[in-house]
Amino acid sequence: QVQLVESGGGLVQAGGSLRLSCAASGSIFRITMGWYRQAPGKQRELVASITSGGSTIYADSVKGRFTISRDNAKNTVYLQMNSLKPEDTAVYYCNTVPESFRYWGQGTQVTVSS
Repeated sequence: QVQLVESGGGLVQAGGSLRLSCAASGSIFRITMGWYRQAPGKQRELVASITSGGSTIYADSVKGRFTISRDNAKNTVYLQMNSLKPEDTAVYYCNTVPESFRYWGQGTQVTVSS
């Protein structure tokens, strides 16, 4: 069974950037992957997804600021986050799209200070 491990979170000031990584323990190149986030007191939401062919979709709240990409040779999915806002503060997770309960990991915390 494939395991997903997120990394790259941290504390950053508003306007700053972070790059998140999601490393898979097995091949994911045929799978549509996504980055999700959950802020305190809110439901988890899908913020970006990428198909095996590289087509991407973004939530309106991050469009133009976040970029999802993948390296199938490395079984890794990335999320480049620019122009971060305090409202981007959340735990970020990667998973398949649609999500599967089997693949939820610990996530990586992103905190944006104002």
